[in-house]
Amino acid sequence: MILSLFVLVPVLMLIAFLPCRNIRQVRTVGVIGATIEVLLALGLLFLFYHERSAGNTAEMLFTFDAVWYATLNIHYAVGVDGISVLMLLLTSIIIFTGTFASWNMDPLPKNFFMWLTLLSIGVYGFFISLDMFTMFFFYEIALIPMYLLIGLWGTGKKEYSAMKLTLMLMGGSAFLFVGILGIYFHSSPTGDYTFNILSIAQNASIPLSTQYWIFPLTFLGFGVLGALFPFHTWSPDGHASAPTAVSMLHAGVLMKLGGYGCFRIAMRLMPEAAAELSWIFIILTGISVIYGALGAISQTDLKYINAYSSVSHCGLVLFAILMWNTTAMTGAVMQMISHGLMTALFFALIGMIYGRTHTRDIRAMGGLMKILPFLSVCYVIAGLASLGLPGLSGFVAEMTIFIGAFEHNELFYRIFTIIAVSSIVATAVYILKVVGKILFGPVQDPHHLELTDATWYEKMATIALIACVAGIGLFPGWLSNLIADSLGFVQ
Repeated sequence: MILSLFVLVPVLMLIAFLPCRNIRQVRTVGVIGATIEVLLALGLLFLFYHERSAGNTAEMLFTFDAVWYATLNIHYAVGVDGISVLMLLLTSIIIFTGTFASWNMDPLPKNFFMWLTLLSIGVYGFFISLDMFTMFFFYEIALIPMYLLIGLWGTGKKEYSAMKLTLMLMGGSAFLFVGILGIYFHSSPTGDYTFNILSIAQNASIPLSTQYWIFPLTFLGFGVLGALFPFHTWSPDGHASAPTAVSMLHAGVLMKLGGYGCFRIAMRLMPEAAAELSWIFIILTGISVIYGALGAISQTDLKYINAYSSVSHCGLVLFAILMWNTTAMTGAVMQMISHGLMTALFFALIGMIYGRTHTRDIRAMGGLMKILPFLSVCYVIAGLASLGLPGLSGFVAEMTIFIGAFEHNELFYRIFTIIAVSSIVATAVYILKVVGKILFGPVQDPHHLELTDATWYEKMATIALIACVAGIGLFPGWLSNLIADSLGFVQ
């Protein structure tokens, strides 16, 4: 039942928010709840290691199963492997730091944190679910609050961005739901249909002719959330208009639902079709990687730059998953963790800089290194992690992906791997361009000389994220071992 606590704690937080009458009480509930989730995630990591060291070789640990709707054999079935544990830990860290990044949220702070908490319920529930219907249920819970969080508390074209994001992700959900139903009705030759992922993977043999139409639906359905080209256009607009904590959770965690779903359902349950049709999606993900990096170069808005960068980095996740070997898959999960942390750091810093300068246009900023030294140094570190500097998480994740992708023995895949590697150059261009423009050079606005540097709660958020990015970069072994332990079924 320990896994159900990840869903129960946010539910209790929603109840605790109700009597709050001022922002101080809201902050207290938010920080206590987020801290409990981090401790739960760390405790789960410790228990997972303990079980493995004790000789428990089950694919999923801490499983729990209860009938939810017997007529359709829908269960509340939960369990975790090493990958799920890491995604839960990532989610808890992003929510914890996002709480501090939203310290002065206005207006309606209670309502904001309640919707953000509801979103977190969906994300936590998604990562622990072993029943496809339950997973889809939590998936939708995670998506619905985004409309209000952007539409009410966002900036710029917030109504347009919220509507575009909602419609495109709901469109992806429609494809996904059809795919899930297709798997369900082919999960048993005897008519004893099930939504249980483990049962289907171990016992079902979905005909290849059926996989040919189910695999594209499920991969595309999850791929839309993972910013798969050409269905990525919701992402830059959504990121640009979202408030800081929502951008952090959106790019840092929510987009990872796409990669995790592609791995857990599309690739795992339909490996034959995945092997036959992967070349189609390799082309699309390859375009995502290059297009996102080149798109970031041409932007002048800090959030749009980071949003297009996320399209590129999340494209690498899907690209690696399609390679379907242990090295590439390990790199894909490491990239999900790395990108989640560094993009959350980016969006937190952008929100802090915007809150002081009231602009995100890089042409209107300059010389911030002298004015805001702490925030500027943090931004440089985030940029170096994004372009893959050794010693930071981006390097180990991307290098593992490229090595694993090049292990594929077909020339077509190796050519696209070389194309994907070239994105590193484009990434360096836009990162160094932004750093040079906004942090160095002459001050563009004299009023910026009066700005103050980071507060204690902003330092809390940024230091925590930097510590994680550097920790993974310097000590990646435990992470890769934990991931590889969960990939025994991968070629």
